[in-house]
Amino acid sequence: MTPQPLIDGLQYANWSEKIFRQMREGGVDAVHVTITYHETFRETVANIEQWNRWFERFPDLIFQGRTAADIDRARDTGRTAIFFGSQNPSCMEDDIGLVEILHTLGLRFMQLTYNNQSLLATGCYEDDDTGLTRMGRQVVVEMNRVGLVVDMSHSGERSTLEAIEHSSRPIAITHANPHMWHPALRNKSDTLLRALGETGGMLGFSIYPHHLAGGSACSLQSFCDMIVRTADLMGPKNIAIGTDLCQDQPDSIVEWMRVGRWTKAIDYGEGSADKPGFPPMPTWFQDNRHFGAIREGLAAAGMDARGIDGVMGANWHRFYADSFGPQVRS
Repeated sequence: MTPQPLIDGLQYANWSEKIFRQMREGGVDAVHVTITYHETFRETVANIEQWNRWFERFPDLIFQGRTAADIDRARDTGRTAIFFGSQNPSCMEDDIGLVEILHTLGLRFMQLTYNNQSLLATGCYEDDDTGLTRMGRQVVVEMNRVGLVVDMSHSGERSTLEAIEHSSRPIAITHANPHMWHPALRNKSDTLLRALGETGGMLGFSIYPHHLAGGSACSLQSFCDMIVRTADLMGPKNIAIGTDLCQDQPDSIVEWMRVGRWTKAIDYGEGSADKPGFPPMPTWFQDNRHFGAIREGLAAAGMDARGIDGVMGANWHRFYADSFGPQVRS
């Protein structure tokens, strides 16, 4: 039997040769990386320039992924394919024409919000979720057309349900967990996850401690038992991993993520005012070398081999193949 790929649906690390080598040690075939949060279009292009330099410096370790075929190329050449994503629509500013330009530059995922209200939808930290805006509905249509995945990881419930309904292609929640398991603002209700699964959308399970039951002390068994229960809710083909690994990031980055340019006050969001920095990762997952622990944990939780292969990468591979190209019109 051909081994299935290992894919992480979201990371935002402080990138370095060390991390790229750990990806190879861990056998990670592809990673969706956040290249931009609150940056404007031109600032996002500057971030792509930095990634181009990394691709140039470490061609034996990483290269830019654009289609699902690049995952297979990564496996054949012993490298990791890097797929670009944005955690906010700031990169498209207020210009719908930039959606296609960003896709041409390699962007494959874009969140419609990052916690707050945006021009497109409502974030999960707002008191009043008014759903997709007029512009948001048009941007979703354009994202569907070019092959840019709608990501609702940081969006409110109504906005996410409306995105699922309005999108003509399956959407993704690349990094979150069920609210029933742990009631973080970013985690998702059973109603939402059921709708996501019924439409062929994807959920990437997050290992970021603020999203875990028990935080940094969350056990591997608890995490994997949660995945098995969610497979029953959503279907085994609609779930995967999106670790939200923020490896080696300085604590100052939390302030950039939470505050951006919208406020002078510090909003720690899911963290604590007493401990505003990044929380420690669980002992069983510290970096890209530790995906094997999840595979073993899923087996111990009773998931069969095909289901495990799907969670660890085969489901993302199929979703990438269906999602990154232009929409086929009948």
